[in-house]
Amino acid sequence: MSKIGIFFGTETGTTRLIAKKIHARLGDELAAKPINVNRIEPADMLQYDALILGTPSYGVGQIPGASAGCLESNWEEFLAKMPQGDFTGKRVALFGLGAQERYTERFAISLRRLYDKLQAMGAELVGDWSTEGYTFEQSASVVDGRFVGLVIDQRTQGMLTDARLDAWVAQVRPLLVERLGLSA
Repeated sequence: MSKIGIFFGTETGTTRLIAKKIHARLGDELAAKPINVNRIEPADMLQYDALILGTPSYGVGQIPGASAGCLESNWEEFLAKMPQGDFTGKRVALFGLGAQERYTERFAISLRRLYDKLQAMGAELVGDWSTEGYTFEQSASVVDGRFVGLVIDQRTQGMLTDARLDAWVAQVRPLLVERLGLSA
């Protein structure tokens, strides 16, 4: 498919909101409308070669889903349907939510869990993000001094969300467009 697929898991609706903001920055010509992973089958996602995937942080170091206490199906249930290796040839940018003051010792950890699963399934992951401007004790989502994807703290730093989205979308857009074989 010659568009960027945008998919998310959510529990409270905030990840959906961020996915919609990302879509608005990319536009209908370049990106498909965001869809919750609890409404699709793997084939719906796998039709895209370039993807933006979003996750809330839920549970204690888990991928969001029933075992993490989510009331609706989320990434855990979706990924259980996905055969290993199905992301080979896919270029994927990730974003995740977290609350750095409330969960300072495990900030945005679900992002790393999703990153690890997708990497094991063959995805080419792009879109790492600076830790500058965040205050937390520990995050498994930091690799080599950078987050493995964009981290949004809507609770504590909502006033920075739009600027962070603008910068991150500008960073990942050409990488995803390149994977689609389109001109940036």
